[in-house]
This record gives sequence, C-alpha cells and structure tokens, in this order.
Amino acid sequence: MTATQPFNILPRPALAGEFVPADYFRKLEREEICRGQRPLEVDLGCGDGAFLLGMAQEYPERDFVGVERLLGRVRKVCKKITRRHLENARVLRLESGYTTEWLLPEAAVSRLHLLCPDPWPKLRHHRRRLVQLDFLEAVRQALVPGGEFLFMTDHEEYFQWAEDRVAEYGKFERLEWTEDSFFYPKTDFQQLWESEGKSMWRMRCRKPME
Repeated sequence: MTATQPFNILPRPALAGEFVPADYFRKLEREEICRGQRPLEVDLGCGDGAFLLGMAQEYPERDFVGVERLLGRVRKVCKKITRRHLENARVLRLESGYTTEWLLPEAAVSRLHLLCPDPWPKLRHHRRRLVQLDFLEAVRQALVPGGEFLFMTDHEEYFQWAEDRVAEYGKFERLEWTEDSFFYPKTDFQQLWESEGKSMWRMRCRKPME
C-alpha cells in the first residue's frame, strides 16, 4: 500500500444497494449518510433483510440502512433491494457495535432497531452482549432529539439485562410498545417463534427532546 492509497478500499466492487463510507475510521458527516431532511432509520444486524425491506416498502418517504457483518448476507439483501427497485434502502457491511459507536454521525438517526441480537446466554459471555452502557450512550448520540431505540428479543433473560442497562444508563424515556402500536414487519423467525405460542420481548426508548 502506498502512502497515497486510502485504507478503506474494498477488495471487490461495491454492490448495487451497498452503502460504502468514504472513510471507515472517522464518524460520518450527516450529509454522507442522510439524504436531505428525509428521516433515517438503521437496522443493526439486518440478517436476511426481511425487516429492512418490509420497512422500506411501507415507508418510501424514509431512508433505511441495514448493518450486516457477513458478506454472503449483504450480497443477498443487496440483490433483493435491486430486484424490488427500492431506492430508499442500503446495506453497510460492518459490525453493529463499531457502526454505532464509531461511524454514525451525531443527531442523524430517527429510529435505530436492534432485533434479536446474539444473547450470549452464558454468564462469562455477558460482556460480549451488544447492549452495554457505552453502546447506549452511542445510540443516544446518534439519535435525533425525540428519536427512538427499539429493541426486540426472543430471549427473556437478555431482555431483562437490557432493561437493567437502560435503567442504569438513565438517559432514555420508556415508551409503550404493543403489537399494534405501528407497522412493524415480522421476520420469518419471529412468525415461526410466535406460531409456537412463544412471545417476543420488546422495549421502546426515546431520546428526550433537547
């Protein structure tokens, strides 16, 4: 690598529907990820893209960025975005924690979604859970005033852990979130889980207006 080469050149061509930052080693400026005054929503760990695409189709006036670490999943979601001609959905290939804490610009995101993250159920692995105090501070900074953080999991103990971290952090307002509060597409996993009579645990938090 020469002194003039940037450090973040992709080792492959960017995919249609992929969001590639100009620099992975600094916080983005708002205009680098937001289009004008359109609300921006971020889906951390977007997986197969079912939730991301469902939201983008339902809300064409909003922009959506899915964050996914695995290249194979990114490729599949980008293909779906292209096939459905969704101009308001993009995918960033990156780790969710790094994206939230080091890349997202301040006061740029209207809603940040974290659905069924790895619960790391063993006690010795709890430090690997995404919902920690540093993460919550990064979420608050990334949200616009009045913006929301929505967390959903099938793992009751992780939900209780997340509730405790949010209470300890103390800088969010808790809001009611029922099944019919607003449109929220279900993934295949959620539909299968609920068909077995099991419940999803959900938490909706709002950054106070400043």
